[in-house]
Amino acid sequence: MSSVSSDLQALAKRHLWMHFTRMGSFADAEVPVIVRGDGCYVYDEHGKRYLDGLSALYCVNVGHGRAELAEAGARQAMELGFYTNWSYAHPRSIELATRIAELAPGNLNRVFFTSGGSEAVESAWKLAKAYHQARGEPRRHKIVSRYLAYHGTSMGALTATGIPALREPFEPLTPGGHHAPNTNSYRWQEARDRLWAADAIEEAILFEGPNTVAAVILEPVQNGGGCFVPQDGYFERVREICDRHGVLLISDEVICSWGRLGHMFGCERYDYLPDMITTAKGITSAYAPMGAVITGDHIAEPFLHGKEIFNHGFTFGGHPVACAVALANIDVIEREGLCEHVLENEGRLRAMLESLRDLPIVGDVRGAGYFHAIELVKDQETKEKFSHEEAEQLLRGFLAGELYRHGLICRTDDRGDPIVQLSPPLIAGEEQFEEIEAILRPVLGEAGERITKDGLRALRGRELAR
Repeated sequence: MSSVSSDLQALAKRHLWMHFTRMGSFADAEVPVIVRGDGCYVYDEHGKRYLDGLSALYCVNVGHGRAELAEAGARQAMELGFYTNWSYAHPRSIELATRIAELAPGNLNRVFFTSGGSEAVESAWKLAKAYHQARGEPRRHKIVSRYLAYHGTSMGALTATGIPALREPFEPLTPGGHHAPNTNSYRWQEARDRLWAADAIEEAILFEGPNTVAAVILEPVQNGGGCFVPQDGYFERVREICDRHGVLLISDEVICSWGRLGHMFGCERYDYLPDMITTAKGITSAYAPMGAVITGDHIAEPFLHGKEIFNHGFTFGGHPVACAVALANIDVIEREGLCEHVLENEGRLRAMLESLRDLPIVGDVRGAGYFHAIELVKDQETKEKFSHEEAEQLLRGFLAGELYRHGLICRTDDRGDPIVQLSPPLIAGEEQFEEIEAILRPVLGEAGERITKDGLRALRGRELAR
């Protein structure tokens, strides 16, 4: 290890508090330090190359190393490094809001900028409450979301999040959250009506009392649990339910916008028009932190008269540098036809993942666009699940490290049933899909072979021997 690398390791372990990370796991292991990126690949401090099969965190949509995005930010920093959007405006926030309104479906013409996804979700829920209050319905304050859905970590967004392990350490949370079933049909009974999960949202609204519910928040494809796609007609039914009860529909597209599903906005893929869209991540391809709430004209209307105000904001929402980067990023997506590229190539990605079904450990393959997951099982035929201990050893004791050592960055997660999740940059193609298979197949195959009566001990022994 070079002295520079050694210094980085020591300093990271001494001073850096990594997010969602068991930092004790690095007591006797190196922290993965990524130092540069190029296209679909990143490089660590030792010069080893990795295929970034997760776009860092579902967000580097146009790929790494885009000089034009960096240059756009630098030019803006020299012209106007910062000014607030609190009672002021600046050219880049105006231009970006206009650009987004032109691209967004329907009457979604107003843009409220944030610094990221959790802030966008937090803002959308607060705006839903404020909207109803401005219209004389102050009791509408609750939000309905889905089991296992991830909507962020700030206290309001965490209330919407449906993952118990993330919620419990911080309870009591913001009151008003209710969770309904998700669309994971792999775990449904065969005779179940295909729209029962949509109807369950209406049951939740009725249980809470329709005049107390402000909004329903759903992702086009649910991240938590592993890329749950909607059934045909699901969002049409949900839209009808929301309209029937005067409840706003928020499409949480922090991941699913800016080409991830082959459209600028995920709701376009499934042909529904929400009252609000939350977005972040791919809006700048993560070259600068930014998020936004995109609202219909009807949502903004009550706040456009007299002394009415949406009393909410963030210092860095609509930061000039982030806005400049976002504008350059959208230019790249449009100029290079990345939405079209995803639609043309998603079938190849899916076919590659489907080909892994000959491995006994692969239970389900699901997703859309460049956003897919593989659910792992003990038995394909019975769909037998892993116990908590088994999932822990399979994912953290073997798969995560083994895939990384082979040069693939993806996500292994058990907030739900164990999955391997892939969300490559939108520029990826056949070459990258072949690389992914060349790593996934032997690693998943080895994991499957070791899952016997003594398989967990075998996996554990393999890990300890390394």
